[in-house]
Amino acid sequence: MLSIRLDPDIERRLSELAKRTGRTKSYYARELIEGNIEDLEDRYLAEARLEKRRSPLTSRQVRKELGLEH
Repeated sequence: MLSIRLDPDIERRLSELAKRTGRTKSYYARELIEGNIEDLEDRYLAEARLEKRRSPLTSRQVRKELGLEH
């Protein structure tokens, strides 16, 4: 089960959509989540990777890590 707070305008729009279509607000919330979860995962996981990214290496450090410099 999930409970969320929505901006009053969004809540009103969602309620109106549900009323006009005979579906529940939960139905539309589920549709939105299921239809967008992959995009959210891609975005937030990429952002997390960028935040954890180590500092840039110099060309000398890269050569050393690759075993090209003794």
